[in-house]
Amino acid sequence: MRAQSVSGTKKSDVPEQAKPGRKAVGRVPGLQDQGRQWNRHAARYDELFLDAFHPGAENPLLAALDAVPEPARRTVADLGCGTGPLLPRLAGRFGRVVALDFAPAMLARAKARLGDAAAGVTFEARAMHDLDDYAGQLDVAVAVNSLVMPDVRVIDRTLRAIRASLRPDGVFLGVVPAMDAIHYHTMLLMDRALDQGLAPEEAERTAAFHGEHEYYDFAFGRFQFLGLRQKFWQPFEVRHRLTKAGFSSVELDQVLYPWDESLAGGADFADHPRSWDWSFVARP
Repeated sequence: MRAQSVSGTKKSDVPEQAKPGRKAVGRVPGLQDQGRQWNRHAARYDELFLDAFHPGAENPLLAALDAVPEPARRTVADLGCGTGPLLPRLAGRFGRVVALDFAPAMLARAKARLGDAAAGVTFEARAMHDLDDYAGQLDVAVAVNSLVMPDVRVIDRTLRAIRASLRPDGVFLGVVPAMDAIHYHTMLLMDRALDQGLAPEEAERTAAFHGEHEYYDFAFGRFQFLGLRQKFWQPFEVRHRLTKAGFSSVELDQVLYPWDESLAGGADFADHPRSWDWSFVARP
């Protein structure tokens, strides 16, 4: 859930909204505050964050969904569904669809996106780790850029809950924001500055500015912007945490994004390999 290039965005641009808390959220430090923050940004979510389902993106998760056999007999859960960009595709194929998010404002936008089709979807206002009543019931779980809790203890708890929610032959599909892609983008920005004749020290400052490093903690894989605190992932951590949660098979791939105005300097990098987030297919 990488923010698009945010230079010039002001905190005052985003309206304040309140969120009623679910008791399961309140037991985990920080989640209730983050629920309020996600509610604040629901109206502008699509313009603030990179979209893994953008028409110009290549997202292998979609092919993995298409490969699920007999979808009309399956139950799928979109965990951390946000504004619901994936829900029209799920509602049109799967027998039972669950849309879960801890921010009611996000769920409201997801329902509006579906229109009349929302009547066939179960909407759940709860945290992603609160899945006890779905134990062993899901054929497919999907988490697209929603495994971003800044406390890795919550991520581990959530992954264990997702693992327990799956049937023995179920599958967990996901996308997580890539920290290594930020390093790659920084390298390109640095090279561009050097090619323009800047000295190394000035080129570094320029790359850090346009790469908006002020929002990142690179050592611990965290991102903070407009009150939101998010986890960014290295590929080795995707494998590590899914295996730790009990998944026996983990396959990694990349969601590739177009070089456009959403990424700083995108027009200059069109002839370079594209930026990415990590996608995965995990099985119990």
